[in-house]
Amino acid sequence: MLDQEFDETLQSLFEDAETILIVNPAPAVFRTTMLTASTFEGELPDLQVLADSDVLKSAVEDFILASQIADLVQQETLSLRTTTDIARNSLFVSDSQIITVLTLDGELTGLTSTDSDFVDTVRATFLEEWEAGDTFSLRTPPLSRVTETLNEQFGADVKDDFMMMLESVDTVPGEDDELDEVTVALLVGANNNELLYDISKWGEDTGLASKATFSRTKTQLEDRGLIDTEKVPIEVGRPRLRLLLLADGLQDVESLAEQVTTK
Repeated sequence: MLDQEFDETLQSLFEDAETILIVNPAPAVFRTTMLTASTFEGELPDLQVLADSDVLKSAVEDFILASQIADLVQQETLSLRTTTDIARNSLFVSDSQIITVLTLDGELTGLTSTDSDFVDTVRATFLEEWEAGDTFSLRTPPLSRVTETLNEQFGADVKDDFMMMLESVDTVPGEDDELDEVTVALLVGANNNELLYDISKWGEDTGLASKATFSRTKTQLEDRGLIDTEKVPIEVGRPRLRLLLLADGLQDVESLAEQVTTK
């Protein structure tokens, strides 16, 4: 399979297998597998991942990838487990074949074996390790829940803007980088003149982040001159704050993302 694209190899494997045990995926292998699974058009096999916990923790720091993984978990297609005793090449083990993943010249490739006795032995061995592994829990909400609730509470324009920003960048990393999912939500809310209260309540209810995180990030974006707020009186209680985008809009997403991430 050295002359095949790795994602094409995965597509073929997904089409032919009912269950796939994915053992010790390297970060690039895990990311490619999850992205391929998320866009697979057929019925996915059951994916059982046994990985080093650091690989999974690193992967879910990216909101885009983590939310897609969360969708697969919610669909009961994907199960994640961790182990500390795992020092082998990345393996894909189905009922009928084993693929050993290698990196050659910076590209992922695979070597395959379909010897039935060998497949049965390897599968039995790693299923025991799978059963003994620790369940890995995600805190990121599924992307489908995020987009559905955005559409329900704020309408199609807000949902479309949110997806446009996600699709225009490669990753949405965690708190150490300023372009995270909360920043995206606030910029989208400001582009549509939504209330901070409504956006932050939606984010907390959905599991995206706490109201305190939204408030802190809003202040940071104000300090950067990217958004502003105006007070909106209400009948009872303190005025609410309407978000206003000071940039030229979300159309030039790459330029806006650069402004956000440049410290």
